[in-house]
Order: sequence, then structure tokens, then C-alpha cells
Amino acid sequence: MSNERSQQPNLLQVFLTFARNSLVRDMMFRANFLMEVVSSVSWSVMNIGFYWLIFEHANSIGQGTGWGRSEFFIFMGTTWIINSLIQAFFMPNSEEFSELIRTGGLDFALLKPIDTQFLISLRKMNWPSLINFVVGIVLIGLSLREMSSRAENPWQFEPVMLLLYPLYILCGVAILYSVMICLAATSVWMGRNQNLYDFWFYITNFSRYPMEIYKQGWGRPLYYTFTFVIPVLLVVNIPARLLARPLTPRADWEWPLAGFTLVATVASLLASRWVFNRSLLAYRSASS
Repeated sequence: MSNERSQQPNLLQVFLTFARNSLVRDMMFRANFLMEVVSSVSWSVMNIGFYWLIFEHANSIGQGTGWGRSEFFIFMGTTWIINSLIQAFFMPNSEEFSELIRTGGLDFALLKPIDTQFLISLRKMNWPSLINFVVGIVLIGLSLREMSSRAENPWQFEPVMLLLYPLYILCGVAILYSVMICLAATSVWMGRNQNLYDFWFYITNFSRYPMEIYKQGWGRPLYYTFTFVIPVLLVVNIPARLLARPLTPRADWEWPLAGFTLVATVASLLASRWVFNRSLLAYRSASS
């Protein structure tokens, strides 16, 4: 047993090796790297400009929701932070999962002395995607500065935010990763899943806006579905709300929903693990 454990690779060292190799690969094509960075920054700036124009004609996103310009820019920055982590670490690998099945590359992954899901999920990184992580932090910092200088109800820093915000950022990443790996795993049964990114966009598009806009009229089914069944509405709303608004006082439903987010994160990871393992059991080797 001790020999078997000694042969197991250190997952952190393996991840750092993957990250270094991906960076070396990206640096071999510096012009492409820079073009991706410029493209991402340009897209971010255009989004900021678009919503800035909206707030020239409206005080908030939804009447009485409390998502004014600065608060919504914190929401937007949080969205970019979470999405940049997903796109940098997991999206390139999930998109290639169907190709591994088609070409037989999954056979070699299964033979490696390392957890297959770990290997499939993290073997490549897209470093240019992390530029939106930086842009998101800058946008949040500028928004918090503006909110803290208000004459009425200025934003005040609370030390517990340093714990809660990163915690719920990680919860959001874990939930989105779980959805993504489940979608990727369907390639085993479907043969090919080239529309993964499109379907992923359709689902996660609901997480890009405050959940209050779904709480009335025909939006209620969407609210309940994407909060309690596929909990993508929790991904950005919970960390952004914890940072953009005072921790006290809070609406009666907010802290229970934050607690449910922790439960949903664990449940999502367990469900994605189960789906991935079931897909491996259904996999038939390309050589068989």
C-alpha cells in the first residue's frame, strides 16, 4: 500500500507543470497571445461603455433592486473574475473531451497513474483569458472607491469580506465547473458534442444578471430552476451581493441563500463526479 501511495503523483506539482507548459506554448506564439489579450480588454471596455450608457438613462437595474451603477459594476467585475477562471482552466479541456473520445486519446488518459477527471480537466490552460481576471479586479476596485466616497450611505470595509468574497468566488467556479464537466461527459454517449460552448453559454447567460430581475412574472420559473435545480444564479449573485452591500442589515432570505450556496456547491461537485464516472463506465475504447 505504501508503494502505491509513493507512486501517486503530487497533484499540485502536476498542475504547476501543466500551467508552465501551457504558458511556454502560448509564449511561442506571442502575437496571438497579445491579440487575445487586446481582444478581451476591448470587449470588456465596450461592455463597461454599454452599461455606462444604460445608467445615463436609469438609476438601477430593475426598480428598487439596489443595483445602481457602482453596485452593478461590482457584479460585472465578479462575473469576469469567475468566468476568466473557468475559461482559463477548464473550458479548453472540456471542449477537447469529445476529440479525446473520437481519436482514442482518452485511452491513454485512463492508463495514467493519476485521477482521470483531474487530468482531463486541467491538462491545458488558456493564459490570455486571465486578463479579464485583472480587469474585473480593477473594475471592482474603482467601483468600491466611488461607493466609499458617497455622501449618503458610503461603502464601508468589513474584515469578514476578505473571507466571504473569495470563498463564494470559489463556490461559483466550482458550480460552473460542475455544469461544464457534466456537459462534456455527455460526449461519451453522444459521440461528439461540438455545441458544448453554445449550450454552456445559453445556460450560464442567466448568471450574468442580478437574480431580482427574474423574481416576478414569467421570470419566476427561471428563478427557481436556475437557483435550486441548476444553481447558476447563485454563482455571481452571492459573492457580488456580499461585497457590494453592507453585511447588516440583510433581507431575511439572503443569509439562508448564502448557506444554500455552500450546500449547492458540494452537491454540484458530487453530482459532476458521479456523472463523469458513469460516462467512463459507458466509454468503449477506440481500439475495441
